Amino acid sequence: MAVRDEGDAPADRRVRVLGRPVDTYPDLAPEARRGSVRRITVVGEEVLSRPCQEVTAFGSPGLAALIDDMFVTMYVADGAGLAANQVDVDLRLFVYDCPDDQGVRHVGHIVNPVLDQPDPGSRRLVDDSEGCLSVPGASMTLPRTDRATVRGFDKDGNPLVIEGTGYFARCLQHESDHLVGHTYLDRLSKRDRKDALRQMEERSEDVFARRALKASHPR
Repeated sequence: MAVRDEGDAPADRRVRVLGRPVDTYPDLAPEARRGSVRRITVVGEEVLSRPCQEVTAFGSPGLAALIDDMFVTMYVADGAGLAANQVDVDLRLFVYDCPDDQGVRHVGHIVNPVLDQPDPGSRRLVDDSEGCLSVPGASMTLPRTDRATVRGFDKDGNPLVIEGTGYFARCLQHESDHLVGHTYLDRLSKRDRKDALRQMEERSEDVFARRALKASHPR
């Protein structure tokens, strides 16, 4: 998911790492310093249009390395979230570094996530601009619920419950969509989808050039 400006700040601005507040945290997640930049898949590639497989190798070096690579790849692309199939890996996993509407920064990863949304009676939809690293250069207005909860595990198999509001709730929903084989384009009308693809065609070369430049100095 593409990044957006933060909103007003609350009293407690501590960064939430895997859902828990911490007193200090670096500008980039430590995982990024260990990772290598990978190519980001683009809408139309088959890996983005099928449900991803469950992760079973908890605690493995390969899973940890994938998370490291996903963080640095997300930062190079100026993203707020990145799913594993966006780096051509067919696994139920995403990483995020995303502010909510109160300016609180949320950082982490979640494995085998299940998305919970408010009951229809208490659900509030918010229209806001949304972009995707796999639809480079495009952004469209899309309704999402203003609250979302994702339940899953960390890379070592410990249970996680990540709650989000505002823009971070949008990020959780966006990345969860990826893992069932959907992009945000699938939620648009035919006309808006055509507009988004036109934007991508016009702007993607510039986006790829910026990513390549940043990839040469990712840290």
